Amino acid sequence: MALITNRLLVFFGLIVLLLNPVKVQAAVDKGEMMEFEAGKNIMAHVVDAHDWHLWGHSSIPLPVIIYSKARGLDVFLSSAFHHGEMTWKGYMLNKDKKVVAVKEMESVPAEQATLHEKLTPHLWDLSITKNVTSLIISIILLCLIFISVANTYKRNPNRPPRGLQSFLEPIIIFVRDDVIKTGIGPKYEKYVPYLMTLFFFIWFNNMLGIIPFFPGGANLTGNIAIAMTMAVLTLIITSLSGNKHYWQHIFAMPGVPKWVLIILTPIELMGVILRPFVLMIRLFANIVAGHIIILSFFSLIFIFSENGANPGAGFGVGVVSLIFTVFMTSLEVLVAALQAYIFVFLSAIYIGSAVEEAHDHGVSHESI
Repeated sequence: MALITNRLLVFFGLIVLLLNPVKVQAAVDKGEMMEFEAGKNIMAHVVDAHDWHLWGHSSIPLPVIIYSKARGLDVFLSSAFHHGEMTWKGYMLNKDKKVVAVKEMESVPAEQATLHEKLTPHLWDLSITKNVTSLIISIILLCLIFISVANTYKRNPNRPPRGLQSFLEPIIIFVRDDVIKTGIGPKYEKYVPYLMTLFFFIWFNNMLGIIPFFPGGANLTGNIAIAMTMAVLTLIITSLSGNKHYWQHIFAMPGVPKWVLIILTPIELMGVILRPFVLMIRLFANIVAGHIIILSFFSLIFIFSENGANPGAGFGVGVVSLIFTVFMTSLEVLVAALQAYIFVFLSAIYIGSAVEEAHDHGVSHESI
């Protein structure tokens, strides 16, 4: 709890600091000077994008798929926008890196384009963004890994695990016996596929997000839409699994006067909705905080080296920044597994409270 609290304090502190107009001069090509904005550059790496940045001005363009009744379907690569500087086929990227419609159908500089205010709200953006690409990559890698391990078990059912098997088997057993079974109780078996998939999906994508180069570096689990989807799935499974005892304690708690139920029932219903909301916020905030903190240390190098006050300050700050970056990255490796564990364990407890019978003595939802 102390670790999460400290990380959240640092997270909000850095947000206040970095979103202030801290601007310094940084040298660019052709001897020109441009302002380095720490907050803008950090948030550009945290949020979703229509290309996958590699280094400098190099990036992998991704498909932009836009549909509207007025213009129909348009498909093209994001490189047509020239990093947001140009329009293409009546579309451009705004300051939030979202595709919006413009009135000019020919390619013109983005600052000269006129926003099509009537058409923009009715656009269907089906683009393959950075997070979508990361999602596809992670699904492919997870399938390759676990199908390979499953086939090895089928070929050698009576042999001790080797290689990747020996690494994954203790983790699988731990999640099954100490997380899922402990949280749900005797009826845990049919929920193992969902919760096991949830654990490895979160853990694997958390680890991919730490890797600073392709195919890593995407903030998939730090995307609130992804966290919300997993939380909603837990809510749906919990609600569908709820037995008579579970719903009775929510709508008509035994032994409670009817006039008290008028107050208590809405509170219980609110608790049902708040549980997945807490799961979503916990995962989202911790992963985003980790990315922002690490990128903040890199930004300090540019802030101190280009402020003109001390030319050698950049080197000293660079060494300190590197040390803290290595430390925070090591901490993120721990947090990657910890957040997957917490999400799955709480999901198991919520499901366990829904399937618990009146005579069971396992972990109940009242303890959460």
